[in-house]
Amino acid sequence: MSHHLVLRVVANLLLPFILVFALYVQWHGDYGPGGGFQAGVVFAAGLILYALVYGVDALKKIVPPRAAIILMSAGVLIYAGTGLLSLLLGHDFLDYTGLAADPAHGQERGILIVELGVGITVAGAMIAIFTAFAGRTPDIEDKDW
Repeated sequence: MSHHLVLRVVANLLLPFILVFALYVQWHGDYGPGGGFQAGVVFAAGLILYALVYGVDALKKIVPPRAAIILMSAGVLIYAGTGLLSLLLGHDFLDYTGLAADPAHGQERGILIVELGVGITVAGAMIAIFTAFAGRTPDIEDKDW
């Protein structure tokens, strides 16, 4: 594995910046370009880079396949739960004005929570898709591939 030394050093240097950039995209999404989908993709891309350098099994130790499924489900529940909370507070589904005393602050909080749910779902889905297909090798005898 010593022949991958430069690749591993560069990946180790880039990975923290990629993950911090994903967080920046997540939390900056309501003020400018970005948001949950983009942040989820960038975060998953950082972990996929890790898997490409260290192997899929190393990624599965960090994010087991079951955890990726739980992340996808949790993100959807955060999204839908925000809408249900709006309904319980007497507003329309995903009408965030009731989430704070000031309607403008309620809108801001609602968008941040919903975008967090989207980011978690997208990251989990991208990781699950990658781990599902990365370890597969076509059978030489199989003529369909």
